[in-house]
Amino acid sequence: MKNSLLILLLLVFISCNSTNTKPDEQDLIRLSKQWSDAASNRDVAKTLSYWAEDAVVIAAGQPVLTGKAEIKKMMEASFNNPSFRISWSPKSADVDGNMGYLIEDTKITTDDSAGRPITQRFKTVTIWKKQSDGNWKNVVDIMTPKPAGVK
Repeated sequence: MKNSLLILLLLVFISCNSTNTKPDEQDLIRLSKQWSDAASNRDVAKTLSYWAEDAVVIAAGQPVLTGKAEIKKMMEASFNNPSFRISWSPKSADVDGNMGYLIEDTKITTDDSAGRPITQRFKTVTIWKKQSDGNWKNVVDIMTPKPAGVK
């Protein structure tokens, strides 16, 4: 009987802890999908709203961007290119307290100099922080190219 009570209490504790983080993980996945939709629709203001004021964007072969002003310049230049298309999909999420991260697959398409579309695929890690108002904001965005032939 004593062991059964201990096991029951342990199961309740574990289920309570997992339920506390599950909604936050679902929130990050939902936010990532909404963010991708905003970027796909070239909505600069909406896309920018997902980043924290001091966010950092790190992309292979590109200068590190720090803060919304630098990120906005990059977004405007990309969105002004008529052939530029971007989308991503979250593959997994993990949250611990006020910090969380997503692993995502990102696809960027632009035309080459002959006007043919070239699609690049990336593995992305986005790190999120819950703000004082309770909203999640992206604080670090890291993209690295997938090797050729990897989907």
